[in-house]
Amino acid sequence: MQRKERTSPIYTPASGPPQVARPSSEILEKMGEEGVFRMLGDLYRKLEHSTIRGMFPEDMELASRKSAAFFVQLLGGRPRYNEVYGQPRMTQRHLPFDIDGGAKGVWLQCFAEVLAEAESAYGFPPEHLPGFRAFLDSFSAWMVNKAEDQNL
Repeated sequence: MQRKERTSPIYTPASGPPQVARPSSEILEKMGEEGVFRMLGDLYRKLEHSTIRGMFPEDMELASRKSAAFFVQLLGGRPRYNEVYGQPRMTQRHLPFDIDGGAKGVWLQCFAEVLAEAESAYGFPPEHLPGFRAFLDSFSAWMVNKAEDQNL
């Protein structure tokens, strides 16, 4: 897939980088890497049928594994993401795409649908769901790079 060239000005949220704590490493301890990979696989199956599908590569299975490696590392697991893909630099990796509040909302909604079943489906510890959701909300806000009033 050819990398998309950005055509609109880059918007930086006034909130700055995420100001929320990283999710607890107990999540990975309870779910295991396999649970994280299954959860992200289910997320990407939802994203595949969403209005933001065009922001993702053709191979959604590969994209889900890449994202899962990031989350395993974020949750205190081995640094697989860094080993395979280099430093995350997530804001830089998302710059080719015009991500506004609506796109952020779609991504969060897809994740919310997956998290609704996370305890039974992946062994996600329920006591950590509020903190994980707060992290996702803050983290995704930092990926927004297009002001709502910018034209496409």
